[in-house]
Amino acid sequence: MNEKAITRASEIINAKKDYIGGGTDFVVLSLIDDEGFPTSAPITLSKADGIKWLSFLGAIDSNKVKRIKNCNKACVNISTSDYNITLVGTIEVVTDLETKKQHWQDVFTEHHGAVDCPDHCAFVFTTKRYSIFFMDDFTEAEGIL
Repeated sequence: MNEKAITRASEIINAKKDYIGGGTDFVVLSLIDDEGFPTSAPITLSKADGIKWLSFLGAIDSNKVKRIKNCNKACVNISTSDYNITLVGTIEVVTDLETKKQHWQDVFTEHHGAVDCPDHCAFVFTTKRYSIFFMDDFTEAEGIL
């Protein structure tokens, strides 16, 4: 385990929590569809604890929810031309109000309504393994959490 790479990747991810909007980096969530094929889509990170867990917000009637309920295995990729952080693990759909509040950001209210709206949920991703690469010093790390 390369603690330096994990710490650096965690700092990058933690800087993105409470982050809404553009930028040059991408957070991509990959899920398995009902035919067993991988699907990927950009998603906005809501909260995080380094590489340990990340959360996102979405609509309860979305394809993401259907896919998660069918197969909870997932991958999150965060990358720029300077680094690549790939996290593989499991993801769950959370609908209870208290947990949604823990992952909610006020800026989501503008686009999605109030946190207590039953049409929205949180996706909580838990990392099982990671692969990290930094271009500036060619640091590379892979491992299991």
